[in-house]
Order: sequence, then C-alpha cells, then structure tokens
Amino acid sequence: MVTSMLNSSPAIATTGRRRRLGLAAATVAAFLAMAASLPAAAAESAVPPRESWTFWGPLGHYDRGQLQRGFKVYREVCAACHSIKRIAFRNLSEAGGPGFTEGQVKALAEQYEVPGEPDDKGEVNPRKARPADRFPLVYPNDNAARAANNGAVPPDLSLMGKARGVSAGFPWFIFDIFTQYQEGGPDYIHALLSHGYLDETKGEKPPEGITLAPGLHYNEYFPGHAIAMPKPLSDGQVEYTDGAPATVDQYTRDVAAFLMWTSEPTLEARKEMGLKVMIFLLIFTALLYYTKKKVWKAVEAH
Repeated sequence: MVTSMLNSSPAIATTGRRRRLGLAAATVAAFLAMAASLPAAAAESAVPPRESWTFWGPLGHYDRGQLQRGFKVYREVCAACHSIKRIAFRNLSEAGGPGFTEGQVKALAEQYEVPGEPDDKGEVNPRKARPADRFPLVYPNDNAARAANNGAVPPDLSLMGKARGVSAGFPWFIFDIFTQYQEGGPDYIHALLSHGYLDETKGEKPPEGITLAPGLHYNEYFPGHAIAMPKPLSDGQVEYTDGAPATVDQYTRDVAAFLMWTSEPTLEARKEMGLKVMIFLLIFTALLYYTKKKVWKAVEAH
C-alpha cells in the first residue's frame, strides 16, 4: 500500500498544481469582470497635474509663510466641516512646523473648548483648550456629521496629504524612485479645489453620461466625479496680510501644503537625517574599498 501511494504521488502533485492554476485563473477572471463592471466615470477620474512644492525632493522643506497661510484657510473655511484630530495646538510652534510662537499657540488654544475631567458627580464639563490638547472634533459623531451635511460625513484632514499615491508608467516611475516624488496628496488637493469643479456661472455642465444625484457636485478629480462638498473657495474669500495673492489658486496651494504638514510634521527632520545617512554610507563605502585594497594588496603580491 505504501508503495502504491508513493507511486501515485506525482499524479496527485500534478492534479494539485492544476487545481491551483485553475483557482488562480478563476480569481483573475473574477477580478477582471469586477473591474469591467465599475462605472466608467469612476475609472476615468482625471490624474492631477504635478505641481512644484518646496517640500519636494530629498532636500525639500516647508515654507513657513505658506503653512501659516494654509492654516488660515483651513481655520476660516475648511474647519467648518473638517477636523484635524491628530494635530495638537503645540505642534504649530514646534520645529519644522508653521513657526507660530508659544504665546500665539496658547492664545489660539484658549479660543477652543475641549471636554474636561469628570467632576465629583461624574459630569464632564467643557474647559478652555491648552497647547497640549488636540484640535477638537467639529462633530461629536458620524451621525451628527451626516445630519449637518446632507447624509455625507466630511473626512478628517489630518492625513489627507498622504492619502493619494503617485502613479507613473514606465520609465517615469524610475525617475520618481531617485527624485523621491511623493506629493500625490497635495497635487490632488490643489487640483480638486482649484479647477476640479465646474464653473456654473458660465453654464458648464457635467459630461454626457454622468447624472448627479441631488446634493452632489461634479468634480473632475474626485473618484466617481460626484462629490458632496460644493466648491468651498472663491477669490478674495480669505484675507492675506503678507501680500500673497488672494486667489483660489493660491488658497488651494497653501492649504494643500498645510495638510501635507499635518500628514508629516517631521518631514524636514526625516530628510535631514536621510541626507546624513547617505553621506555616512558614501564615506563608509569608500573606507571599506580602501581597506579591501590595502588588505589584499599583500596577498596579490604573493
């Protein structure tokens, strides 16, 4: 019996391989069928154009003035619906951030209220925020957010700057590896807010074949093109005091840079450390090569 089992093992292995190949083929076919069944509008969302950012590349850094303007746009416009729950007030004065002073941060925090500690009766009363507190939520829960926004839940923006990757075909992705281009998030935010919406004042309408449900708006860069948020910005809406142009294009660039910072507050420290590591590795490689030549020189002589 043992002999017969051993003799039949190649046939069993072949049958197993065929089954695995058949399962893999069925999985691929199902995936392709599912992809083909997706709405054409969702598959054809426009790719945001690449913009120029100060924090791009291995030597990139944040522009303090731009971060402060972006925070102003967020606070006066975006904060009406969107939270940044992962950011504490004190982060605004830390190295690598917008560069606010500790006094400015303390005064800003006192304008907000956060839940305090329970009292003797177990009741939680609000108190003024401190620099160590995080920015409070705009809505206490998702149901409250839906009730205030026609059934939609505005996403938290803390990590929105990292919520989009960079897609490039061959051979361009090779250049992205060396240039470290990772700014798909800011590109997306800027494109969506600046020129993704239709200009209804000029009579622009969605392309043929796209029907929007009530309360939704067409946006060229939003997946599926139907977005619940109406166009939030217009020229002159936010007043700048540093001479920067008060235009939608400038607003969206500034708030995109600010949301990139909320997504990665330590970007400058990371890139500075990375540069130091690369310099060390280059020197270390040169020393190893010199040592190898020195050690083997005597051996090669014999």
